[in-house]
Amino acid sequence: MRVDKWLWTARLFKTRALAAGAVRGGRVHVDGVAVKPSREVGSGDELEITIGPVRRTVIVRGAAERRVSPAEAAKLYEETEESVAERERQAEVRRLAGPVDLGGRPTKRDRRRYDAGRR
Repeated sequence: MRVDKWLWTARLFKTRALAAGAVRGGRVHVDGVAVKPSREVGSGDELEITIGPVRRTVIVRGAAERRVSPAEAAKLYEETEESVAERERQAEVRRLAGPVDLGGRPTKRDRRRYDAGRR
């Protein structure tokens, strides 16, 4: 099965287009090698998938002809122990960092100050 289609059927990406884009962008490696979306994957292949700041390492256990339920999709792969531990560590770091305050929408006064600073 194609790697982009497998990523979509295993529900690691929301759409097949996003999966294909990630593969083309070099964010998916099969057995340590960056691949094209048409690369065939089979049982036993190790995939390294980077989605945003999160990197997951999964081992392919099976394939499905069409997209299946999340419970069935979880049976298509096995995530490595190191990958799970790293994801949990990153989640804890994000949780401890607290919310990011972007300041909200600028007021008219803020806009005037910003424009004055640009001139």
